[in-house]
Amino acid sequence: MILFDSHSHIDDKCYDKDFQDMIDRAENENVQGIMIVGIDINTSLKAIKIAGNHKNIITSVGIHPHDAKYCSKENLDALISIAKDNPCVKAWGETGLDFNRMFSPVQDQEDCFTSQLEIAGNLDLPLIFHERDSKGRFYDILESDGPKSRKGVIHCFSGTKEDLFKYLDLGYYIGITGILTLKERGEYLRSIAPLIPEDRILIETDAPYLTPAPQKNKIRRNEPGFVKSVLLRLAEIRNTDPENLSQIIFNNTRTLYRVDF
Repeated sequence: MILFDSHSHIDDKCYDKDFQDMIDRAENENVQGIMIVGIDINTSLKAIKIAGNHKNIITSVGIHPHDAKYCSKENLDALISIAKDNPCVKAWGETGLDFNRMFSPVQDQEDCFTSQLEIAGNLDLPLIFHERDSKGRFYDILESDGPKSRKGVIHCFSGTKEDLFKYLDLGYYIGITGILTLKERGEYLRSIAPLIPEDRILIETDAPYLTPAPQKNKIRRNEPGFVKSVLLRLAEIRNTDPENLSQIIFNNTRTLYRVDF
């Protein structure tokens, strides 16, 4: 079995004391690739520093919708320079809309989102998308803005069957997290996950968040090694061989992020 955690935040300070132990545990589970996702300038820079010491870690840069109120031209220009100067940067994001907690006003989120779509297109970087409770606005922007050839992944997909097919029609990958493994919260996701074409699936932890079962029963903090639990549950509900599925998903992730390890 070969695994790629396509979305993590292991730059978080909660890993500072045992970072190498956490990486070793991931390697023991044959996690051979990890994406650290930037949400602002500081996290992007820390992720790049980590990647410099680990050949199988890549990064993205971007501004999370929670921080859209800080999405100034100066900050975006700084991220553009960071992306251009660091070959470990393989994607832009996470970016999108989050109308759940409303840490940033709607207009700021939409303006920041559309700006980052344009930037990623100019830099020829795939996008890592965040969507929560946007009531269709996220899809409307994606559908109307830019070429359908744009590459990206819907991070932590937890939408409806209708949403799923809309995103697939736009050509995007679907990111599956530990939500899939949770008894009640993951019930609907398990019902539609078999509908995702195998060449459009990615698996992710979103570490340190969304710890999957069975680890969630003992450990609160998620980490890349736990992505194996997502893969095993996914293989079970799709009634397919987990080793074969792991290779397919690993290759999907390498294709999206254009890496060869």
